[in-house]
Amino acid sequence: MSLIESYSVKEAGFNPFLIREGWQIAQLNFFEEQHINNINKMEVHHDTDEVFILLKGKAVLISGAIKDNVIKFSADIVKPYVVYNVPKNVWHNIAMEEGCKLLIVEKSGTHVNDVEYMPLNIAQINDLKIEAKKY
Repeated sequence: MSLIESYSVKEAGFNPFLIREGWQIAQLNFFEEQHINNINKMEVHHDTDEVFILLKGKAVLISGAIKDNVIKFSADIVKPYVVYNVPKNVWHNIAMEEGCKLLIVEKSGTHVNDVEYMPLNIAQINDLKIEAKKY
């Protein structure tokens, strides 16, 4: 009998699976909302950083800086097994291709207690797509 826990997450979407006091690990598996053609909002966490690690597939991590009510997008192609940290108070989202799987490490309960969403208008969605498709 092994004392080691193991996890395998196959369900689409955001799946927290290892939750301990103060932190959690989740797997984000591709679902249609995260396809570049369907992203229509950004999110921010005010109390914690969020770490992304690409396990499989292709993804682009999108950040947004807001100045004078104008959002400027930046995109980074996500490389496998590299740790990407989104600091607290940074607006972000992630565009994924079908089959993509990411590991997420963050403060426990972040997506319940510490998330704010900003809907994007059509012009902002177009700007986001242009930036993300550079990669």
